[in-house]
Amino acid sequence: MNYESELKVAVEAVRKACGLSIGVQSSLVSEETVKKKDDSPVTVADFGAQAVICHELIKSFPDIPIVAEEDSSELRSNEGNALTVRVLEYAARVFPGMDEEGLVRAIDAGDYGGGKGGRFWTLDPIDGTKGFLRGGQYAVALALIEDGRVVLGVLGCPNLPLDLRNPDANRGCILTAVRGGGSSMRPLEHNTPKLIAVSDISDTRHAPFCESVESAHSSHGDSARIAELLGVTAPPIRIDSQCKYAVLARGDASIYLRLPTKKDYVEKIWDHAAGSIIVEEAGGIVTDAYGKELDFSHGRTLSGNKGIVGTNGMIHDAVLNAVSEVLGPDAKD
Repeated sequence: MNYESELKVAVEAVRKACGLSIGVQSSLVSEETVKKKDDSPVTVADFGAQAVICHELIKSFPDIPIVAEEDSSELRSNEGNALTVRVLEYAARVFPGMDEEGLVRAIDAGDYGGGKGGRFWTLDPIDGTKGFLRGGQYAVALALIEDGRVVLGVLGCPNLPLDLRNPDANRGCILTAVRGGGSSMRPLEHNTPKLIAVSDISDTRHAPFCESVESAHSSHGDSARIAELLGVTAPPIRIDSQCKYAVLARGDASIYLRLPTKKDYVEKIWDHAAGSIIVEEAGGIVTDAYGKELDFSHGRTLSGNKGIVGTNGMIHDAVLNAVSEVLGPDAKD
């Protein structure tokens, strides 16, 4: 199937949401908000980005439902008036004339439950709360799922250097993938994509890996033991959000580990849909920690999977063997 129209709309929606998030970050995030651990700026960006993207998707594809992270209950609460005003301020910069009713309607368009059949979008408007607040990495992640399988992904990374080896150079990019069509990257403000590919490293000793900055999101201790088993000597690349998928897809890293920190933790589909297809179409492999394909047919969660392992493909079996040795076979059950 040709996804040209879906991709075009998705890229523009993500680009507009990235612009909104950059505006929020530059004007609302300050030393004071970080010091006070005030997450209100990212809340504004979350709601604003979701409203912008859902508005665009509904306009072009009214019959395709959306699974998104946020809902408007906080805005509709007695304490939500000030927050609503701020969100509307930024959303209206993208869509002049948007009012409170339109804002709430757009946000709540993301209330679909997902499932096995049909088509639906899944959206994480701001992936990487801590990264957003510290001025680090965060992502706007949008994917299209058909019959439980991701077929299209768009990942906006507003702060990610185009070249990780030169972090002070140009920043901001959008990565895209369509099933069977490869993966591409373009600068945030341009529309000329270039194909990207995973690394060609076949020796795990030379394979840099990336993981979450926050130890609460992925077990750093288990990752260190796995790296030791694989003979990896380079320090891990720690990046917030689905930007980890981006650096894996374009060859900056060769391994991505997101290992469970709690036995009952279940991943959300919007945290992995866009990133996983971008890695796969760049030539890599993404499975759960025990080699199972990610199953996006269980509603809003990846309840059929445990943990995430992404690699350049060439070393996937070796990484899975090391993961199994560290986590143990009991976790497969």
